[in-house]
Amino acid sequence: MKLIKNLTLLLLAVYVSSCEDFLSPEPTAAVDASSYYTNDQELQSAVNNMYDGLQGINDTRSESNHGTQVEYQVTEMRSDNTRTKASEGEPAQFESFSVESTNGVVYDYYRSSYDVIFRANTVLENLEAASDEARGTFEGEAKFVRAYTYFNLVRLWGPIPLVDRVIAISDEDVQYTRVDAATVYSLIISDLQTAIANLDNSNFGRASKASAEALLAKVHLTRGNYGDARILLESVMSSGFELEDNFKDVFYNERNGEIIFAIEYVGDDSQDSQNFSAEWLNAVGRSSGLNYVTNEAVEALNMYGGDRTIYSYRIDSDQPTQNQVVKYLPNGDDALGIDPTSGDPTLAGNDWIVMRYADVLLMHVEAIMAGGASTADPAALSSFQAVRDRAGLTDAVASVTKEELLNERRVELAFENQRWYDLLRFDVGYGILEKFAADNGYGFSATDLLLPFPQREINLGGGMLEQNPGY
Repeated sequence: MKLIKNLTLLLLAVYVSSCEDFLSPEPTAAVDASSYYTNDQELQSAVNNMYDGLQGINDTRSESNHGTQVEYQVTEMRSDNTRTKASEGEPAQFESFSVESTNGVVYDYYRSSYDVIFRANTVLENLEAASDEARGTFEGEAKFVRAYTYFNLVRLWGPIPLVDRVIAISDEDVQYTRVDAATVYSLIISDLQTAIANLDNSNFGRASKASAEALLAKVHLTRGNYGDARILLESVMSSGFELEDNFKDVFYNERNGEIIFAIEYVGDDSQDSQNFSAEWLNAVGRSSGLNYVTNEAVEALNMYGGDRTIYSYRIDSDQPTQNQVVKYLPNGDDALGIDPTSGDPTLAGNDWIVMRYADVLLMHVEAIMAGGASTADPAALSSFQAVRDRAGLTDAVASVTKEELLNERRVELAFENQRWYDLLRFDVGYGILEKFAADNGYGFSATDLLLPFPQREINLGGGMLEQNPGY
């Protein structure tokens, strides 16, 4: 996504590089946010900057906010889907359930998330500068991005600090005081309802009505509100999205009709590219050999994947005992007919898919199942069958069990950072991960279901930020 950066870095000078920095004094010279926003064009720059925050920065500096570019480590690599190649360094803490509060990736993702929230709050605080025609769209986009970010945070950390406005130094307690998860979810739901009311489906790569509906449906599934989720999902299903005929095209024919919301990247562009897919290769990227496929995920894909398997993982040609993710290959694969997305894999142009139509169809089954053990509802079977038909698994299904649905989500959405959240939402995380840990010589306990708060944040708050149990 090409974003306006020359203005926004100046306009948001109150932000530097970490959560504590958005409490820093306002600049005393040049332009600051309190005086800049006076019209739609200027406020649009803040909206663009918000999406830029979601992209994360493609560099090797430890103090940069990488956000989405490290998300796979705090999600997929904590599940039974992926691991490091060599079991070394901080990334190996995720696969072995031995994450420490000093882990740099945890701190990176945490501060990056609150940076995005700060950018969204900046838009919301300056809506009076917008015209009547643009104000609703700006508000909807900002509230979608804020809700999406808080949804990730509350699922990863549990009760968290809730910052719903641009805060000042005197508001220090807001930054370090955790609130109940229910309070966080109330803001998420309210924000997404506003987004649904204010947005349409005319834009790609930005928040839309359908993306807000799909995300709110996932929130409702997480909270056990199955009826509300079904209504939203069926609205998305009537909005013109469709499954791609070829599974490969979902990932390599970008801007296709299956994508509901994606974080866009531009190859060979130092400002708008990504490096995470290069890290999933051998000897490429900031920390090469990450997000390698576990034997358990290989077995699941071989058993349930159908036509998806070949475009989900491949054998590492340099190390035949290792398996790599295929869905986001930045350097292509001639044998699979995948073209490179850039001349330099560390400047990859692969978009990151946040929500796509296959996910909506499988959530539709989940909503109809409503926490039960199985369903034979024709509407659920139709949605389930559509996903399987695309994978070449055309045998008609007469019912769907909870286990079958979880397996289908695993192979359809493999390596898209969904597995961890699915295990928790289906209430099977503890049992599956405990067995996975035992089979691989890791240690796992119930406290590993939440991440530790960064020790640096606890120190900065003078102990006001209470650590999660077990850390």
